[in-house]
Amino acid sequence: MNAQQYIQWLNNPYQLTAENTVALKDVISEYPYLQSARALYLKTLNQERSFLYNSELKKTAVYTTDRDVLFDYIVSEDFIAYKPLQIEEVDVVDENYIEFKKPEPTLDETIEKRVLDTLVYIENQDKETELIQKIDQISKSKIEANKLEKENALIEEQQVSTEEVQAEEIHQLEENLEVGKPLDFSENDKFSFTEWLKLTSAQPIQREEEIIDRKIEPKTENIVEETIPVKQKQMDLIDRFIETNPKITPSKSAVVPVINMDRLNEEEPFYMTETLARIYLEQKKYQKAIQAYEILILKYPEKSSLFANRIFDIKKLQEFNNI
Repeated sequence: MNAQQYIQWLNNPYQLTAENTVALKDVISEYPYLQSARALYLKTLNQERSFLYNSELKKTAVYTTDRDVLFDYIVSEDFIAYKPLQIEEVDVVDENYIEFKKPEPTLDETIEKRVLDTLVYIENQDKETELIQKIDQISKSKIEANKLEKENALIEEQQVSTEEVQAEEIHQLEENLEVGKPLDFSENDKFSFTEWLKLTSAQPIQREEEIIDRKIEPKTENIVEETIPVKQKQMDLIDRFIETNPKITPSKSAVVPVINMDRLNEEEPFYMTETLARIYLEQKKYQKAIQAYEILILKYPEKSSLFANRIFDIKKLQEFNNI
């Protein structure tokens, strides 16, 4: 890859093929601090709605000196815009089937077959008596062993079937809750973005052997700690509200839960968003995710049916994870 080709990728990101994406990833491996390459790769993952997007966004945040610039980039229209799908027209050609008829056997072939069948029958008559005697000699222990083997196979089959049903139900719950899908931050989600960076622990950055002594982890923690103190009090309010908030029991029939308004804390957190609730869910903090959606029911009563169903799905998912 040369510089001219790289510039062409930056100007026309929609033209990147799967092969170009692999080459772009190699560029990032060789030049980890080339922020334009990371931004282009991040946009490619978002275009593909790849499950790798969230982890790559976290890595990009570690390498980015100004995270406000990164946040403005991922919520910009150029980043969010999707490549229009091109539907290729395919001409359907009718297939002509040729039916071949099997030739009728001749008289000589018929006679020859009957003679051979007769000889085989006579030979088999002698073997039949010997075969019956061998069958009678089969031990009862062998029969019992076969019976036990079939029973064990049936039990294993039932276990596999149960596991498949559970796996399918878990998959459906995760689909309903959008688990693993890219977190779509909006301009109002800067606090959620900061909290997400706080909750996710960044992976250590691989270095060449000659610069291994330069550790990136302390620097990463300092960056995160510098961006968090301003919002720390707000997050403490959310945690304290979650701990004291009354339990809400949602039902699949979309009935709005009854909430005791007298017990609400006057310092109700106004920074709770659907994105932050999804962040708790991605971190498998199921109880916090449930209580976050309970807060959202109070903030957005018009969406209480949706949030109640999500609480129901989270509790089911939590039950499967405790099995």
